[in-house]
Amino acid sequence: MKKHIPNFITCLNLFTGCVATVYAFNGELETAAYLVLLAAAFDFMDGLAARVLKAYSEIGKQLDSLADMVSFGFIPGLFVFKMLPTEYAYVGFIITVFSAIRLAKFNIDTRQSENFIGLATPANTLFFISLPFLPMAINPILLVVLSIGFSLLLISEIPLFSLKFKSMDFNMNIHRYLLIILSLILIIFFKFAAVPMIIVIYILLSIIFKKKFIA
Repeated sequence: MKKHIPNFITCLNLFTGCVATVYAFNGELETAAYLVLLAAAFDFMDGLAARVLKAYSEIGKQLDSLADMVSFGFIPGLFVFKMLPTEYAYVGFIITVFSAIRLAKFNIDTRQSENFIGLATPANTLFFISLPFLPMAINPILLVVLSIGFSLLLISEIPLFSLKFKSMDFNMNIHRYLLIILSLILIIFFKFAAVPMIIVIYILLSIIFKKKFIA
């Protein structure tokens, strides 16, 4: 029975992503964003459950990618589609295409067991679903540039650290602690609007502290 628990949680991720899609299509982007946060929580919990229960399976790995393709592949493209004027709108789905490539690469890339090569789809999605919460409107041309730029980050060879702690040693995890502390400060002041800044800080910290997590 326990071997099915991680897959059940993965299915909750997929279901929540589907519901978020409906709200996004209806233009209720803020509600959709909160649902995607819930999907991200399920995405975290299915991996945690698999590790705790030692319930790893090939079908679980594939199911996770399929669920992520909806919640963290289709959704960010849809958000951009809804935010852009008609003449640019379909640019958003470039993100969806590159997310699919990213997830396919991740499944066969043995280098990404502890950290990431390229931007992970959940982090990319968090960036785009938080844009409607910004206090100012995003210029359409800037949004197009961001869509293309982050799409390339998804499949880039840039090493990015994960939040997996092997120990609590401060020196070994300074980049992780800095990200957590700065994230908490920004969230207190800016709430959901802090997320784009946090993702940019995460990328910059990964570049600055590359030697800390790359053997």
